[in-house]
Amino acid sequence: MGAVAHWFRVFQIATFAIVLGMGAVSAQTSDTGPAIGPETNLPLPRYVSLRASEANVRRGPSLSHRIDWVFQRRDMPLQVVAEYGHWRRVIDRDGQGGWVHYRMLSGARTVVIEEPETALRARPEPNALENALLEPGVVARLGDCNPEWCQLTAGGYKGWVPKTTIWGVADAEIRD
Repeated sequence: MGAVAHWFRVFQIATFAIVLGMGAVSAQTSDTGPAIGPETNLPLPRYVSLRASEANVRRGPSLSHRIDWVFQRRDMPLQVVAEYGHWRRVIDRDGQGGWVHYRMLSGARTVVIEEPETALRARPEPNALENALLEPGVVARLGDCNPEWCQLTAGGYKGWVPKTTIWGVADAEIRD
């Protein structure tokens, strides 16, 4: 290995170590509230969705980091857990994650159905009329949420499901 190549490799390793350290403290907490992202001043963790139909998921927050896999589902809900420059560390419903460029993400909220044959109900009540049955893996637009139910739109249908049947919304989250 030549001297230039050696020092470039040392630089890469040092940069990676610094980035890892920054990722560990990327969420600044306050005494009065949730962690706040250093780049956006938005809460961490938070839910977003995939804007593109394909997005590279990298091992670190730069184009020089290896691509571990590619998300291939537009509107898929993701959770942002860290920020670094133009990069967001995200995890999916399986807890798998990596770094994605912020332009690949959208603030539009979606959720994914987790339970088999989840009833989309006309009102947020267990015995309300069923508008549709949703299969696991269906991605739906998120509307209002109360402590136990969320309103969704999927496949032209609109209705309410229990929060326990979806991924992409916090347990205590209320949306009007």
